[in-house]
Amino acid sequence: AMRARIAANLLGFHRAPASAEGLKHAAVAITLVRDDKGEGAYVLTRRTPRLNSHAGQFALPGGRIDEGETPIEGALRELREEVNLHLREDAVLGVLDDYQTQSGYLITPIVVWGGAEAEMEANPHEVARIHRITFRELNRPDSPEFVDIPESERPVIRLLMGDDDALHAPSAAMVYQFRE
Repeated sequence: AMRARIAANLLGFHRAPASAEGLKHAAVAITLVRDDKGEGAYVLTRRTPRLNSHAGQFALPGGRIDEGETPIEGALRELREEVNLHLREDAVLGVLDDYQTQSGYLITPIVVWGGAEAEMEANPHEVARIHRITFRELNRPDSPEFVDIPESERPVIRLLMGDDDALHAPSAAMVYQFRE
């Protein structure tokens, strides 16, 4: 029922694509699963501290699209590589708006159904830990927050998680769009 409801909501979504010209094109998977209590959740990873970029940060599974790949193929490949979750294209529920980063990437978020029984294993070269963030946590009333950072002229979005953690843009912006 949850999959059908989310798929129906995404069917009515009018996506705003953007041109990747001059940008590095990447894709992420907003992977929908259930937590250990059966509640709807999405997958976040904590990147290993030894990575060259964004070390130790929370992130959606994803990365740069290889030459000849579509955003969907790239997101599903990255999902396999990072968390060992093998999904086919029929698991895709929808595609959200492209997101341009200040670091020169155009990221396409792909919403995929991982299923109630999704078993994942972190690739130790990229992922320190896999988290299932519940929809209840995603919809908490004190989140999102908008914060000022030196790298941006405008406030950026931050989604609160648990007591001490937060998901920052760009992942927070894409997850928030999914929530909406």
